[in-house]
Parts: sequence; C-alpha cells; structure tokens
Amino acid sequence: MQFGIFGVGDLARDPVSGETPSEHERLKRITEYAVHAEQVGLDVFAFGEHHNPPFVASSPTTLLGYVAARTERIILSTSTTLITTNDPVKIAEDYAMLQHLAGGRVDLMLGRGNTGPVYPWFGKDIRAGIPLTVENYALIRRLWREESVDWEGKYRTPLQAFTSTPRPLDGVPPFVWHGSIRSTEIAEQAAYYGDGFFHNNIFWPSSHTGRMIRLYRERFEHYGHGPADTAIVGLGGQFFVKDNSQDALREFRPYFDHSPVYGGGPSLEEMIRQTPLSVGSPQQVIDQILGFREYAGDYQRQLFVLDGMGIGHTEVLHQLDRLGEIVPILRKEFAVGRPAHIPDAPTHDSLRSAAQTR
Repeated sequence: MQFGIFGVGDLARDPVSGETPSEHERLKRITEYAVHAEQVGLDVFAFGEHHNPPFVASSPTTLLGYVAARTERIILSTSTTLITTNDPVKIAEDYAMLQHLAGGRVDLMLGRGNTGPVYPWFGKDIRAGIPLTVENYALIRRLWREESVDWEGKYRTPLQAFTSTPRPLDGVPPFVWHGSIRSTEIAEQAAYYGDGFFHNNIFWPSSHTGRMIRLYRERFEHYGHGPADTAIVGLGGQFFVKDNSQDALREFRPYFDHSPVYGGGPSLEEMIRQTPLSVGSPQQVIDQILGFREYAGDYQRQLFVLDGMGIGHTEVLHQLDRLGEIVPILRKEFAVGRPAHIPDAPTHDSLRSAAQTR
C-alpha cells in the first residue's frame, strides 16, 4: 500500500495561537510538508485545486513542479484536478510536462470540484458537470495515447491533427484516479476505463463509502478489467495523534470546533466513530485505520489530511513525524491476509513494464 498526505491549501486562523498565516507563508509551509513527508518515509504527496478564498491552491502543477525539484522519491499527485473547468488539452500538456520534470513520479486525481461559483468563473455551467467530466476525460485519454488527434465534442472547439506536447514520458500516460464523494457516474467512469477510484471519504460514514467502493469494484469486473477485488481503490482520512487519547482529543478539539466544515455538527467523538477522522493514541489510530479494510476491502492508497483548519506549522511537522512512525506498522498489518493477486498501486515504472510486455 501507498501512504501519504493530501490537502487543498486552506488558509485558516489557528484558534489556539490566533495566528493566520499569509498566503506566502502557507505556500512555503506546504512545500516544507511535502519534503518532510518524503524524509519520514511516506509514498505520496497530493495537493488540490481551488480558485476561491480561503484557499491558496489555484495551480497544483506549479507547486508540484517546485516540490519535484526538492525531492527524489515521493510520488506527486493532486487532490483534485478540476476536469470540468480546466481545458482538457491544458490538463494533458501540463501533467505530461510535470511527469517529465519529476522523472515519472506523477499521477493525478480528477474531480468535478465542490465549489459551485467556479463554473461560471471559467465559462462553464455546473448543470453540465457530469457530461463535462465524461467528455473532457475521453479527450485527455486520446491526447495522451494518440500522436495526432481529430476530435469534435460539445464543450470545446474541435481539434484537427492536433498533437499534445510534450508526449507522456516513455509513452506511458500518468495514472489517473477518479475522485468522488457521492457521484455514482464517476465510479462508473473509473470502472469503465480500468482507472483508480479515490473516495474522498473524510466527512462521510463508512456505510456510504462502502457502497460507493462496492459499486466501483462490481463495474470494474463488469467491464472486463479483472476480478472486483483487484480494482484500484484509494481512501482519504484525517490524522491527529498524541501519546494518549486524552491529550489528542483535548488538543484537536479547538480546531474541530472552529472548523467551518466540522464545527456545529456532530460531536468530535461521534465523527471519530462514524468517519475516518483518526484522533487518539497511536494504537487507537492504528486500529481505526486498519478497520477501513472492513468496508473498503484490500485497497492501494491511503492519504491523510494533517494541515487543515489552521493547525500550526510546528504541530503539522510533529504529526508528520508521528505518521512516519505509524506507517511501517500499518504496512505490516495491512499485508496480513492480503491475497497475493491483489495488485499494488500503479507507478510509472510498473505501468512502463506492463506496456513493454504487451
């Protein structure tokens, strides 16, 4: 399994210290988290895309290109790339270029986004979110796999003998995860192409997540990509650990209570019981994360949010250290009983090797 961190660059006041970092400080800190994630042994750093305050995540490729120059091993991904409001030609070219600069250490998560006003800002209609997703991704696949593309669709101008540049590294396009929370059409799309399905389940109960993943697995098998349990699944989560559970709950609670997405709803304790919010002692957190397999099956990628809601810079680095301590235990425990035919998460090297044997 791959383990890593992801986020969307929210800019929030720390309710404990009262500090609100500047945009410049926030971006510099995020790059530091990426470098530190590699140092503590994580596999993936993923950065999302938003175009509205209070987020600073408008250009994932720019930040990931900078991180690529400062790292050597960690896989660089997104969480997410907006397939609805970005031009598919630009997505194809940007991520192929990033793939070259990072030596193949690139994949991406495509999603529709959850901020309605973004659509008209980029000349799109939110009511066409699903059709835009389907059409744009079909074009991206052709641009990465065909040297010369003739194409005509509904949502952009036609292409005639168009070649996307640069071509994917080694002729192998970046692996794609289709990210969704509740849209069954996106699970269907991921299954149709045999791509990965990432359920960003942070705020959702396990029963819902389980239903979405089962749908994807069933349709993956239906389309002839292999048995349902070999489908490529990723999950989200949020992580905060201290030596004992009382300290973890006490220190995390102000961030939870002041969060615009958590505060005012179910209690912290209820969210821990119902969702993948992991707050507690190391063993409590390990046990909870291992329990994700009960509804997700044997899966390939687990990402955690560590830096949202205004959590201070020093604390985020501390949480990265703690995650680095826990991940080897998770790797060992997740391997117990994992059938030999379950695939690893695709990488550039594994995809290149597979292409060479065809």
